[in-house]
This record gives sequence, structure tokens and C-alpha cells, in this order.
Amino acid sequence: MTPLPPPNIHSSRGDLPVLLSIPHAGREYPDWLVAMASKGREALVVLEDPLVDRLAWRAIGSGIGAVVAQAPRAAVDCNRAEDEVDPSVVAGGRRSRLSARARGGLGIVPGRTQHHGYLWRRSIAAAELEQRLDQAHRPYHAAIEAQLEALLSRFGCALLLDCHSMPPPPGDVPAVIIGDLHGRTSDEWLSRHAVRVANAAGFRAGLNDPFAGGHVIERHGSPRSGIHALQIEIDRRAYLDSAMTGPGPGFDRVASLIETLATRLGRALLESAIPTAAE
Repeated sequence: MTPLPPPNIHSSRGDLPVLLSIPHAGREYPDWLVAMASKGREALVVLEDPLVDRLAWRAIGSGIGAVVAQAPRAAVDCNRAEDEVDPSVVAGGRRSRLSARARGGLGIVPGRTQHHGYLWRRSIAAAELEQRLDQAHRPYHAAIEAQLEALLSRFGCALLLDCHSMPPPPGDVPAVIIGDLHGRTSDEWLSRHAVRVANAAGFRAGLNDPFAGGHVIERHGSPRSGIHALQIEIDRRAYLDSAMTGPGPGFDRVASLIETLATRLGRALLESAIPTAAE
């Protein structure tokens, strides 16, 4: 059986303590995964954050580091904890440990979507989940840890920007949502600065509502240790075409936003760390 691909790792080449995380843009679907899907690949692609990896090209080109999942979210979700297991998907999963996300069908192996219902022809064994974790999930987080540790060692601080996109939300929701798990994964001033930077770039931005953040920033953010982590959610209408499948007229503008957030927040974090480093 073809293994899941490990993440692509772009080490920092610049002078800013910033790392991008892109967990949901993987598009390498092995044949065995598609064969397991009760409604085919079309139902699995819906789980992607489409083309968010390509939105990062400006930031990566300017020297910002990045860890980019290549395995599709349908196989294993790098923005979920290992114990967020839906027992309808993984045989032996314990209901007593079922998180709200897993209950909703979006555990570490997604079980269903709103449009397609239940996704799989059969559940998988715990050993199959372990293989997926070893091939894609654990290498993803190990790479983030290594890159952040290198930034922290070099600069005395680090910032992780976990990049996502959201389907067009109902109601009056800003186009960009910055999440810090309500102050747990980043200092408040940095989170609010991110909102201001996005607003200044012409995007209406909000903080923590309706998306406060997921496993990636919860696992890696540690402001007391000098590592800050923010989740960035971007309305897909801002960068995709009307079919929500390909680049739209706003694609380069959103790519510029990600680069701008990375550079301005990185500079602000460095400036805030200077007095501490001098003591």
C-alpha cells in the first residue's frame, strides 16, 4: 500500500522568527484511500483548504519558513490531536474521549461531511490509524517543533502562523479571523496587532469568533516560552473563483496578506524581544 507522503519543509532563509503551518491543503490522494471512499474522491476533496499552500508562495519566497502537509486531510488531519478519534471511523475508538469535533464527524480521520454524509466503505483498524500517524501526522508536528526550536534558538522568540480557509460563512463574519484560543497561544498585543495588520491591508478582520484555533496552535503555542501561535482563517471568496475550485481575482492580494502578516508580526515580535535579550 502506497504510504502517505510526509510534509514539505521550507526552512527559514530570512531574518524573521516566523514559521507558517499549512495542515489542510494536501492533495496527494493514494489509490487505496480513494477506493475506501463510498462516494469517491469528490467527497474527500471537500475537506481541503483549497490552494492555501499556493497562497503561501510570496511569504516562502521572501524567506519565511513553512511546514506544508502533502497528505490529504481525508486520510489524517494534522490539526487534530491523536486522541480525537471517531469510533465510527476507527474501530475501538473510545466514545468517552470523543471531542466535539470528532462528534461532528471531523476527528483525526474525518468521518462525514455535511454534503456527502458518511465518507467510508468501512471503518479502519487501530493499526491503520497508527500507520497514518507515523507517515504523516507525527512527522508534521515533529517538523514544526524542530523549526520553531531553531527559530527560538536563533532569535529568542518565534511565531507560528497556522493558515486555513473557511467556506463562505453565514451572517456578518469578517473575511479574516485571527485565533489565539482566547489568549492561550499568543500574547494579546500580538493577536490584536495581527487584526490591525489585516484591517490595514483592506480586509475586515476579527479575533477568535467564530474560530479560535485548533490543535496546531494549542500544541505548539507557548507564549511563556517565547513561542506564539496564531491561526489565520480566510474566507474562500477572497481568493477563489466563483466555483470555489481555482484561483480568483483576489488570489494574489491574499497571498500578499499572508506575506504581510508574517513580516510585520515577525518584526514586531523581534522588537518586543530586544529589551529582554539585552537584560
